[in-house]
Amino acid sequence: MDNQRTSNKPRFFEQLSSLLMREPEDREQLMQLLHSAHQRKLVDADALGIIEGALAASEMSVRDVMVPRPLMEVVDINDSLAEVIARVNTTAHSRFPVINGSSDNVLGILLAKDLLRVGREEAFALRDWVRPVVFIPEFKRLDVLLREFRVSRNHMAIVIDEYAGIAGLITIEDVLEQIVGEIEDEYDFDEADDNIQRDPNGRYRVKAHTEVADFNSAFGTCFSDEKCNTVGGLVLNHLGRVPQVNETIVIEGVSFLVLRADSRRIYTLVVAGEPVTGDPE
Repeated sequence: MDNQRTSNKPRFFEQLSSLLMREPEDREQLMQLLHSAHQRKLVDADALGIIEGALAASEMSVRDVMVPRPLMEVVDINDSLAEVIARVNTTAHSRFPVINGSSDNVLGILLAKDLLRVGREEAFALRDWVRPVVFIPEFKRLDVLLREFRVSRNHMAIVIDEYAGIAGLITIEDVLEQIVGEIEDEYDFDEADDNIQRDPNGRYRVKAHTEVADFNSAFGTCFSDEKCNTVGGLVLNHLGRVPQVNETIVIEGVSFLVLRADSRRIYTLVVAGEPVTGDPE
């Protein structure tokens, strides 16, 4: 057995060295080499996907993946402790932009975990718990932002447009998901249940893997599931490509806003409309 392992090692390094000796002239050739390495089983599918995601992130800007301003979950500086806790419980987010009257006026960031240290509500003033906010331009590259997040240890930034207006927000998770794929945690709505969920803004978030039949049943639509079984497939089939984040697609009068997607797939859509079967929650 040991002799077999020893004899296999030179074979592996010979293959790897041979692969690397062919220096790629551009990114397309690099991807061809990586796919060749995958076919030779030198790189597994997960590693190949991460490399592809990392290369794609170097060509994407914050604007491509940010949460747009209308979908930002915020708290107001004048909110009471009860109002803030209610918003935390409703959205289950860990960080919130703190505004003063309007999303145009972001004062800072609230960490939900800080509320655990609040004593009596009578003595609560949200201003005392606001942390500094980082503003970044919407055209900043994702790989540059990820490096800045790591150095500063910030997990959220507010995105501004060329006129210094608030365009949206982005988190370190949004950036990482472009590299490794969607990161589900215990606060994301369940993959099997709650595929259609109402957000605090009154719109409905729909998982891309929601079956077309279930979507039709919920919203009273008549989309065909002959060519595709899921809502994400419906959008892909309609466009003929993977849409970008914040892109709006209208199919048979129904508006789909792409909330989460990467270069390979759609994760979450926002639908403007009311289910005919009542609140999915």
